[in-house]
Amino acid sequence: MASDPTSDRPVEPSEPAGLSPAETLRLIREQQEATRDAVEPDGRLLFGVWGIAWLIGYLAMWVSARDAGIAEGWSGWVFAGCLVGAMTFTIVHSITRTSGTRGKSARIGAVYGWTWFLAFMAFGVMLGAMADAGASPQVMAVAANGFASLIVGLMYIAGGLLFDAYQMSAVGGWMLITAVLAAFAGMPNTYLVMAAAGGGGFLVMAAVEQVLRSRRRSSGPAARAHGGGPDA
Repeated sequence: MASDPTSDRPVEPSEPAGLSPAETLRLIREQQEATRDAVEPDGRLLFGVWGIAWLIGYLAMWVSARDAGIAEGWSGWVFAGCLVGAMTFTIVHSITRTSGTRGKSARIGAVYGWTWFLAFMAFGVMLGAMADAGASPQVMAVAANGFASLIVGLMYIAGGLLFDAYQMSAVGGWMLITAVLAAFAGMPNTYLVMAAAGGGGFLVMAAVEQVLRSRRRSSGPAARAHGGGPDA
């Protein structure tokens, strides 16, 4: 602490020019949000990828099943390809986003990503067992739709809890509700409900996530331009 040569009283150090306590706290919050966005899965990408996969896959199933009530083989391959693509993206994205972190965060990202793979591997095995047991095509169709929706819904709810992202949990809950409604819609309308409500729900939440992020990023500069936040 320096002293004033003309006085015995010490001179208190001044605060950095232009940085009030309120502005300092705001900068810290902005940095924390930027860091979180960089190391946690991006909801916009996850919602968008699953929305497109759900929309294309289920629309293909609905188109092929409109006449006979049962989806044709080609649409099943389209749907499976969409699921595999969305699942692969989710695994890679979750692991790479947390690869630069250490300790608990890194383990959570890796476990969450690989759980997607294990869940859908079990999904395929259970469908195969049902087919071997003599399940009818109608039962297989309802089971396939229900299992896939259950996995996606629960994984999104878990992701929301793990990454503190309520949007993910909201989409997961919506997927579970949609699956129940679709199960009672009857074939082939089940596929149409899943395409519109399921895929559409994902895409709507992707847009909501983009709006929320844009507002969060612009709130800091806007607050400073108007002389600071509520503490100013």
